[in-house]
This record gives sequence, C-alpha cells and structure tokens, in this order.
Amino acid sequence: MALKNFTFNVIKKNKFARAGLIETHRGNIQTPAFMPVGTQATVKACLIDDVIKTGSEIILSNTYHLMIRPGVDRIISAGGLHKFMNCKLPILTDSGGFQVMSLSKLNKVDREKGAIFNSHVDGKKFILSPEESIRVQKGLDSDIVMIMDECPKKTTDYNVINKSMDLSIYWAERSKVAFGSNPHKGLFGIVQGGLFKDLRIKSLNALTKIGFDGYAIGGLAVGETQSEMFNTIDEIKTIMPEDKPRYLMGVGTPADILGAVKRGVDMFDCVMPTRSGRTGLAFTWNGHLNIKNNKFKYDNEPLDINCSNLNLNKYSKNYLNHLFNTNEILGSTLLTLHNINFYQELMSAIRENIKNGTFDKFHDQYINKL
Repeated sequence: MALKNFTFNVIKKNKFARAGLIETHRGNIQTPAFMPVGTQATVKACLIDDVIKTGSEIILSNTYHLMIRPGVDRIISAGGLHKFMNCKLPILTDSGGFQVMSLSKLNKVDREKGAIFNSHVDGKKFILSPEESIRVQKGLDSDIVMIMDECPKKTTDYNVINKSMDLSIYWAERSKVAFGSNPHKGLFGIVQGGLFKDLRIKSLNALTKIGFDGYAIGGLAVGETQSEMFNTIDEIKTIMPEDKPRYLMGVGTPADILGAVKRGVDMFDCVMPTRSGRTGLAFTWNGHLNIKNNKFKYDNEPLDINCSNLNLNKYSKNYLNHLFNTNEILGSTLLTLHNINFYQELMSAIRENIKNGTFDKFHDQYINKL
C-alpha cells in the first residue's frame, strides 16, 4: 500500500485565524494544533497511550537530546523513533539548534562545519552541521523535519541578529539539499530575525524562495514580552504562504496560543503544560491554580468536573494536594495529563469557533482569563 503524501489544506478562515488539516502517512493533524513535548522520546510522567487519549494528534521530540542519549544508532536499530517509544502518532523533531545554543558548552559556530559544542551531559564533543541534523532526523524517521538554524539569545543588537539570520538562511539551503525529495514527510523552514521587521521579512522571503513544506517562526521564546511576540507575528502574517502550515516554536501559555491563532498561526509546542504539571500548576477554564496551596486541603471537587477523559474527574483537589505535598509520583502523572487534556480541549474549542465564525468572541472571552 502506497504511503500517503504530506499535505496541508485550510478548511475555514475567520479573518486571519485558520482551521486546517495536515495529512501524513501516520495520521492526520487538525489545526490549530498543540504538540506535547516528548524531548527524550517520552512525554515526561505519561504513558504515550494516555497522551493519545487526551486528543493529541502529534508530538514533538528533539534531535539534540536524542543524538546525545541514547544516540541515533540505537533508535535506528529499534526501527526508528516511533517503534522505539511505541508511538503511533506523527512526530515532529526540532533540529537541535536551539538546544545547542541554550544547553551545551558551545565552543563555536562555524559557517561551514556547523555548531561545535560539548554535551551538557558528559562533555563529549559534537559537531552538528545542517547535513548531520537532517541525517539524524532521517534516522529517527520523523514525520516533520526542522531545518538547522541558529537561534541567538535575545538581543537588541541589529548586527548580531542580521549575521545570525544570514547564517540560518545558508543553513536552510544546505538542509533542503540534504533532505532531498520525500513527498511523505514535511521539511519546515524557520523564520528568524529577532524583533526587527525588515530582518523577519528578509528571512521569510529567502525561505519561501528555497521552498519548504511549512514555515516556523523561531526566536520568539527567548524572553521577549507577549506584545513583542504578537507584534512580530503581525509584521509577517500577511506575507506568509497561505497554503503552508505556520508553526510558532516553543509557545506557549493558553493566552499566547489564542493571540497567535488570531494572527494566523497553525501549530504550537511548549513544555509548559507538562513541566507545570510536575510542579503542581494546573490549567483550567477558570485560569491556573497551584494545587499545593493549603486552600485545597478540604476541597473534594475535581479540577474539572466535566472532564471524564481518562477518569481525571475521579480525583479531588484534596487528593491531588496530598500527592504533591508528599512528593508522590502519581501527582505529577495526573496533573500532567490534566494539563495536556486541557490544552487539547482548548485547541478543539478554537477549531470549532473558527469553523463557526465565532473565534473573535471566544478569543475576547478567554484571552485575559486563561
């Protein structure tokens, strides 16, 4: 049986907000979509089958972490990342560029060789070039592959951002060549340029000339304000290709997602629902709450009485408070699943409101509440 090609179609628009469908040979992804983060071949504290039951249709994993541990050869020996972690969903893999800059003891960035760095785990030396990043992602058998880019730390230095953006464009060209032709997978370019409108436009124009299956907006999860992020998206939303998915990398809070969807973004990933779930922060339709707070000691209502998914409404805030205050692992599992489930409920509501032409009203109702 022939494998299905990677495709994307916009089904309905509500001003700039878009409801669409990404088709892959491992399954379809309704957009706007949120991708739980499974950095090291696991969504922390969760069974992958439970993550699927939340309504998640795609997850994200990371090239940098997997090439360091366990190493791509071990994953190839298992038949690829999906078989290694028993995941039937499509998987998007980040190129590793962001982690090289943020986690490793970076020696230097060489235009031709790539990023030369020492592992944050054991100090072992690695060289991650655009070609090597694509090779690793091919070994992982990712469904959506990200180009290798340089993601500089937040700075107002125009020359630094311009130089970094030019390097990312050069690496994008090399990534495209290394990827070759594979209609069953998607290769996404990454728009850089910091908070400078002209650089963002220059980056996007260069990437569309190269040609990719989707376009990510990078460099907007490194400390900028929400208004700066929204302004940057506003500056390029009218010139991003209409027929390709748009992915805002590393974002974000429910309010971030609502604001970005209003500006035409289709895909999101963030560690927030999972990391918060392990530290006692719960997301609800009435805003977030810290389950470790003493006021929940005698609260025998569930976090969301309407959430029957995974039987999460069987567990009271009283019980969850006890689990977290005694450092029981089950607390992290239950709250992580609750948060992922909430994010997927949010995305489903967003899609329905776009299709019904009521997204602006929904956005205004929740943008300052969630």
